[in-house]
Amino acid sequence: MSLSLAIFLLRPQAAPLGRCLHSCLSGVGSGTDTAAYAAAVEIISCWQNPKLSAKEQFAAEFSRYRQWVLVGTAGIAVRFLDGLIKDKKSDPAVVVLDEGGRYAIALLCGHEGGGNELAFRVANAVGAVPVITTATEAVKPLVVGIGCRKGVTAQTIEQAVLSALSGRAIDEIREVVTLELKASEPGLLEFCCSHNLPLRWFKQEDVAARPWVSEPSPWVRQHAGVDGVCEPCALMSSPRGRLIVPKSSRDGVAVAVVEDEMRLSL
Repeated sequence: MSLSLAIFLLRPQAAPLGRCLHSCLSGVGSGTDTAAYAAAVEIISCWQNPKLSAKEQFAAEFSRYRQWVLVGTAGIAVRFLDGLIKDKKSDPAVVVLDEGGRYAIALLCGHEGGGNELAFRVANAVGAVPVITTATEAVKPLVVGIGCRKGVTAQTIEQAVLSALSGRAIDEIREVVTLELKASEPGLLEFCCSHNLPLRWFKQEDVAARPWVSEPSPWVRQHAGVDGVCEPCALMSSPRGRLIVPKSSRDGVAVAVVEDEMRLSL
């Protein structure tokens, strides 16, 4: 596989979404080395080749790319993948994004192929929910919301997170969440990269519409346009979760922790 990423579009109606993905995924990481994504990102619009069916086009191109984003339904993706999958260590990663841009599903090669990370990149690009089903991630109960001053180091962020966790392990964190304004903050990216944590972010207007804060911060309101960052971001990322650590500030870093709780009715 010599090419990096293909965005496969099934219908012309998905073209604007495809262009957005192309722009956002061409060199934008989510807490990892962005140089890894400097290679070509290509859009395949299957309606432009009427001689072959969409499934035939996908099969012909499948092995040429390391990663795929298929814009369509999960059912179509499963049918397209029939007969193409060989080995999780060599198959391309596949993420499915619905045409409404609501859910980015890591369907194939979540670990080995980087599908889980790609799902977060796609989700951040369009404001979707990343859907991760691999076992090691599914059992991690904690979501950590982080807000920080500009220029804060990764070490300072780590100490603030450890303080907020109060003995809980960083390995229990499923994802780190912040405001889009902080999506490229070097210290935050370095912290996430060093612990292999996906970084998810929300747009300012979405957080502003959900002022779920213990105490509004005038400083954050002035500089970020929201009442708070860490608490609403963590709660938005885990709708069924419970805020177990309200905003905890240390050395220019604000941290909140939400624990995901699965409620079963027997």
